[in-house]
Amino acid sequence: MSVKQKLKEPFQYEKIDLNEAEYIEDERAKPRVRDWKGTIKRIWRYLLSENKMLLFVIIMVIISSAMALLGPYMIGTGVDDFIVDRQPSGIGTLITWLVMIYFTYSLSVFLQNFFMIGIAQNTVYTLRSQLFNQLHELPIKFFDKRQFGEIMSRVTNDVDNISNTLNQSVIQIFQSVLTLVGTLAVMLYLSPLLTLVTVTIIPMMVFGMKWITKRTGPLFKIQQKRIGEMNGYVEETISGQRIVKTFSQEERVSNEFKQRNDDVMRASYWAAVFSGFIPKLMNMLNSFSFAIIAFVGSVLAINGLVSVGTIVIFTELARQFTRPLNELSNQFNQLLTAVAGAERVFDIIDEDSEELDENEAIEIGEPDGEVEFRNVVFSYDEDEVVLKGISFKANPGSTVAFVGHTGAGKTTIINLMSRFYNYDSGKILLDGTDIKDIKRSSLRKHMGFVLQDAFLFEGTIRENIRYGKLNASDEEVVEAAKKANAHSFIMKLPNQYDTVLDPDGSGISQGQKQLLTIARVILSDPKILILDEATSSIDTVTEIKIQEALQRLMHGRTSFVIAHRLNTIRNADQIVMLEHGHIIEKGSHDELIKQKGKYADLYQTQLKQKAQ
Repeated sequence: MSVKQKLKEPFQYEKIDLNEAEYIEDERAKPRVRDWKGTIKRIWRYLLSENKMLLFVIIMVIISSAMALLGPYMIGTGVDDFIVDRQPSGIGTLITWLVMIYFTYSLSVFLQNFFMIGIAQNTVYTLRSQLFNQLHELPIKFFDKRQFGEIMSRVTNDVDNISNTLNQSVIQIFQSVLTLVGTLAVMLYLSPLLTLVTVTIIPMMVFGMKWITKRTGPLFKIQQKRIGEMNGYVEETISGQRIVKTFSQEERVSNEFKQRNDDVMRASYWAAVFSGFIPKLMNMLNSFSFAIIAFVGSVLAINGLVSVGTIVIFTELARQFTRPLNELSNQFNQLLTAVAGAERVFDIIDEDSEELDENEAIEIGEPDGEVEFRNVVFSYDEDEVVLKGISFKANPGSTVAFVGHTGAGKTTIINLMSRFYNYDSGKILLDGTDIKDIKRSSLRKHMGFVLQDAFLFEGTIRENIRYGKLNASDEEVVEAAKKANAHSFIMKLPNQYDTVLDPDGSGISQGQKQLLTIARVILSDPKILILDEATSSIDTVTEIKIQEALQRLMHGRTSFVIAHRLNTIRNADQIVMLEHGHIIEKGSHDELIKQKGKYADLYQTQLKQKAQ
């Protein structure tokens, strides 16, 4: 099907629900009216940070607007003085003045554009920095509820829209307003009657603009929303490309992307179509105005009420009268797009940061590592309680393992311990201090994480290990790698510790990635260690190396282990078995086996499966 057919068949713009623009954040969100004026004022406050440069730009805009009015006035005066009266004397002086006027106009326009670009880029730089920094201040639950691609769309597409608007629109809007007011004043001075004739097009212009902008505003917001959704889907499918190929879902993914791509095209097409009506409407009204002025002006000139030069001035000023209106209309559409993007950016900037509740929180020194849960209750959503009265105690240097089926609450306990989420009731104590009273940064500084998915940054192996302690020496990095059993494979790589890893860590195995993350944690030397399925999906030989490295890492540290393979946690000081958010059994491996409860059944089941 051709693009033209696509646009005709499913694209009737009435089928695009314009009320969808009210649901920018989430389809489940309550509709609310956007504060356009407030957003524009907020952007303006960013611009005011460059107040001296902005004042210079404003002066240049005033000069260029004045020159744009003075030029036609001088031409009209010249027509009356030199052409109608047939007096060539002094025409050279007039031409000199015109050259100076239009040179000044051109120079002021160049300067205002040059300096405004600097202001715009400084403003966008500040805005982008605030947005990026804010993303690192937000709690994990913010990211859990949003697609990464949708967030990326705000950092890239929305900020770019703001940048383009500041570069192009701010000056033109200000200049258009000045030109409009100045033109109207000069026209009234020359001939109130011809001025009245000229402004007759305004009601038609207002009606047309109202009809167009009523549709373009929501369409631009829907366009931005759908672009964000499409980017999120692209990011999701690319990151999950192995799964897509494994299950041969290429065709389904392509079809789903086609639907999202069609949604973007629909919204973009109609937004562009309706915004494109504006210059066409303005050109039509401009021609209509010119014809009326020519006709009425001729009648007035024949009757001696105005001069020929006045008609010449009016025809030029009429064009200048409609041109700023046209520019305002065009820039208004650009402004709509920018404001829609700015709202989405400010929504993130205005999100409550993770440290919002830390006004009274304290910094802690090196902890002993005693962790206690006292009747902890937690729910991600109000409708479903995930943890229901969890209580246990981990002594300093001990190892606590969590077991249970998927969804039992194991990872949730880790999330609460590291304050990625705040629990609803009860207490979590570190050395007797409620962790809500400890700053998150101070708490996490003493915690180390080895997760199931080993994440490495783009950069050298040395840089990835050093991420655990940025001021570590090369010798400390090598020593950490040796303790993690990673040194031997690193030395076999072409550039050894200076081998550059891709963003996804391709070029080394999953087990080798995990050894590097263990080295990173060893280097950071945490007091509390969290291991979340650190040996899953690893071959037997590498698992032995990882287990040896983990034993070194866990020595002398309070460790919390999530494991599905129970043979890996037999030596844990305490095993906590969870089911549907409750602790159903608790004790050492031998104690739980003697109880012959759920843990013992699960352990025997795994032994039989391994024997088979």
